[in-house]
Amino acid sequence: MTENTHDADVAFVKALAELLRENDLTELSVTRDYGENNALSVTVSRHQPAAVSVPSPAPAALPAPQAGHAPAPAPSPANGSAPATSADPADHPGAVTSPMVGTVYLQPEPGASAFVKVGDTVDEGDTLLIVEAMKTMNQIPAPRAGKITRIVVADGDAVEYGAPLMIIE
Repeated sequence: MTENTHDADVAFVKALAELLRENDLTELSVTRDYGENNALSVTVSRHQPAAVSVPSPAPAALPAPQAGHAPAPAPSPANGSAPATSADPADHPGAVTSPMVGTVYLQPEPGASAFVKVGDTVDEGDTLLIVEAMKTMNQIPAPRAGKITRIVVADGDAVEYGAPLMIIE
């Protein structure tokens, strides 16, 4: 029987690795409980190439030398309205975060209207969006009543546990 459990665990880990790859995630942690004092905890992760993180600092370094140039202030006003959007939305007190790893869907089915849009007022418990995890559609309810001021994710985005989804004020 332990060999069958072992085979099932190997298949489970392979499925997690596939989910990681398909959704372009960097890490996935799951605990599988088999009963009293018998559980399997798995963390599957992959290393992102260093070249991916290098381009971000490079463009940030380029605008700094051009700060004395006249064109640089033009991006600054764009950034002037963007600090609220470029600030980490996860730190916002009204942030609604993902309770799981999965793929976000903003509408109940393709072609349908979105559950909510910026400016909508929601009540506690209203469905905000769906996070699909392992072929299961999980409706994400509003944790509190308020107004949707920002939707951080796009339809079809892969999200990780704790990732900000939207802001309710």
